[in-house]
Amino acid sequence: MAAAEEIELVGHIIDSGIMTRVFDRIMDLGGNFEILVFDVGKKKTDPSYARLRVSADEEECLALIISELHRLGARTLSVEDATLVPAERDRVVPKGFYSTTNHPTYVKVGGEWRPVEKIEMDCLIVLDPEGETPLCTPLSKLHKGDLVVIGERGVRVAPPERPRVQSNFEFMHGTVSSERPSESIIAKIASEMIEIKRREGKIALVGGPAIIHTGAARALAEIIRKGYINVLFAGNALATHDIEYNLFGTSLGMDIATGKPVTGGHKHHIYAISEVMRAGSIRNAVAQGVVTGGIMYECIRCGVPFVLAGSIRDDGPLPDVVTDMVEAQDRMREQIHDCSMVLMVATLLHSIAAGNCLPSYVKIVCVDINPSSVMKLMDRGTMQAIGVVSDAGTFLPLLAKQIEVQREHTTS
Repeated sequence: MAAAEEIELVGHIIDSGIMTRVFDRIMDLGGNFEILVFDVGKKKTDPSYARLRVSADEEECLALIISELHRLGARTLSVEDATLVPAERDRVVPKGFYSTTNHPTYVKVGGEWRPVEKIEMDCLIVLDPEGETPLCTPLSKLHKGDLVVIGERGVRVAPPERPRVQSNFEFMHGTVSSERPSESIIAKIASEMIEIKRREGKIALVGGPAIIHTGAARALAEIIRKGYINVLFAGNALATHDIEYNLFGTSLGMDIATGKPVTGGHKHHIYAISEVMRAGSIRNAVAQGVVTGGIMYECIRCGVPFVLAGSIRDDGPLPDVVTDMVEAQDRMREQIHDCSMVLMVATLLHSIAAGNCLPSYVKIVCVDINPSSVMKLMDRGTMQAIGVVSDAGTFLPLLAKQIEVQREHTTS
């Protein structure tokens, strides 16, 4: 016997493509649908409303379809509160737990819809000890007795919709192309950064060592010095080679000015790590005059916080590098949730890590010479990212130039 359930969708569901995706998902999963109500907004600012009856041959198939549609913003007509089950042990989830998306999410508690705080993908929703506020909680932070939301009943998701007003950031939303004119794209990114700074928003940069290898360190240092980067996420390599460049003019032993290898240069990054070790930290190395310029220097001088997350392949590592994975995640989360924009430049793994912690309404620009790197980020769920196919050595100097040109134009 066929199973059926009614769902509803509210908002700008047509021009945002949500309605089409709902139809596709139902059919791809072997279900059927009947449109019961479809009220289309008459103006671009008017929301639309649709109510559908979704059916499938088996209950299990219907449950899967409803679960998938829920993540697109569909709501069942149930008015029940969310189901809560206590965790039996630390880091052990109850069966049927709700796994979050990175979209704004609401949970019905005590008959009232309440927003989930600090939303990110692939986490649990736990009620705070007072039983009032739903909290997005990573598995590593789940404790015995925590009340965990079970299933999709009593949970609503609000996926991003196409903005009603065109902004600089909408020029290339959700696309990746190597054929778009880089300078015009970078000009729009610079304009968005200037606007975010004007309204005292926060911009993060996730960077890889290619920034140093391609000669873009000075440009990024300039952008930081002028106040357009408010937090830096990277690994041991970016900081190490940035300091190597400051001390020796090389990166991985290659003279940045000439592009030629330097005799004994293969040891320079080890010397750089050792000098910071001698000082005790990057901050101390700056204070003692050991490090006199570069990206990390500007972060220290300008009070820009940074999180350097380590990996198994690190040399040293520098004393500032966080080698505990869970601690590194916690430090990133402390800084990332109030960001308005995140630039991800030439670092796939750190970009995915940062993207996994970001809500879907945060603007993301992913820059990489390899288009597949941007696609991998989007495939992992960071669908709001826009892709710029460029190497760091081209992108960051042009970005610094555009920021300066547009700043002068604004103030003149």
